Amino acid sequence: MMGPVLAACLLIILSTAWISQANEALCKKDGGVCSCNNNKNSVDCSSKKLTAIPSNIPADTKKLDLQSNKLSSLPSKAFHRLTKLRLLYLNDNKLQTLPAGIFKELKNLETLWVTDNKLQALPIGVFDQLVNLAELRLDRNQLKSLPPRVFDSLTKLTYLSLGYNELQSLPKGVFDKLTSLKELRLYNNQLKRVPEGAFDKLTELKTLKLDNNQLKRVPEGAFDSLEKLKMLQLQENPWDCTCNGIIYMAKWLKKKADEGLGGVDTAGCEKGGKAVLEITEKDAASDCVSPNTTTAIPIGTMTPASVIYDDIHEIKVPQENFQKFLGYQEPDHLPTQPQCLMSISGYLGLMMSLMLTSAAILYVFHFLKKA
Repeated sequence: MMGPVLAACLLIILSTAWISQANEALCKKDGGVCSCNNNKNSVDCSSKKLTAIPSNIPADTKKLDLQSNKLSSLPSKAFHRLTKLRLLYLNDNKLQTLPAGIFKELKNLETLWVTDNKLQALPIGVFDQLVNLAELRLDRNQLKSLPPRVFDSLTKLTYLSLGYNELQSLPKGVFDKLTSLKELRLYNNQLKRVPEGAFDKLTELKTLKLDNNQLKRVPEGAFDSLEKLKMLQLQENPWDCTCNGIIYMAKWLKKKADEGLGGVDTAGCEKGGKAVLEITEKDAASDCVSPNTTTAIPIGTMTPASVIYDDIHEIKVPQENFQKFLGYQEPDHLPTQPQCLMSISGYLGLMMSLMLTSAAILYVFHFLKKA
């Protein structure tokens, strides 16, 4: 009686195994190299030394893993058929750019990894259609700048990593639309400053990593909105504790230390070895010039011929020299252009009158002499 039951069970097990193997091998038809799992709508093309994306990826794929290949470029319509895609891994390739419109049809995408590539710039609007994206990783690239409003459509983003790039500055308002963001990683860049109000809209932020940059200080009120912050990393920045511009940050860090925030002691002064939160107004008494303020040009400096005259606001010339040059002696103010012209034209008119009068007198004398 047990024999038929065991045989049926064995048949079911073997059938399940065969179906599973068939599913795993589905993408290998037509010479493909990827593995599929139809039950999970998942396609694994990782570590296959691919130089191009396979053309036989099922249209209902929800997870596509292309990491650890040799992709150096992507067609602009590479993913346009995969409208149900939710997870896309492009990390650890050789991508130098992302074509404009490459993610145009991926409105359901929730996770995008493009780490460990060679991206130097991002096209304007490259993420505009990713309205459901929750996680974006762009770390370990060669990004030197970010386009304005590049993240404006990512209102559901909770995780953004830009670490290990070459960012020197951030566009004003670049994070303003990321009101759901919980973790922001900007470590290991070349940031020298943070725009005023950069974090004002990040009221849900719990982790902020700004370590290993070139930050000397942050704008007044920069961290005021970060009430839910749980982790902060600020180490390995040359924080300038000699200028009174550091006082805001010192007071804020001290307050957060009393509230139990982790990482507030990671900001150390460039000189002196003190933690920024220990700095007092006496320590930072100097009213230092802002690094963005240009200093005056020394007297005697030659101005190149390529100077754009629209940028010259005022050229001061001694008033008396200007007056002597024009022959205009009104003491209270410099002559206007019409006045200058009147002075010159009057002078020429007087000279002409004298010449005509002299000629007339000579003519009369000559006439009388003949008579």
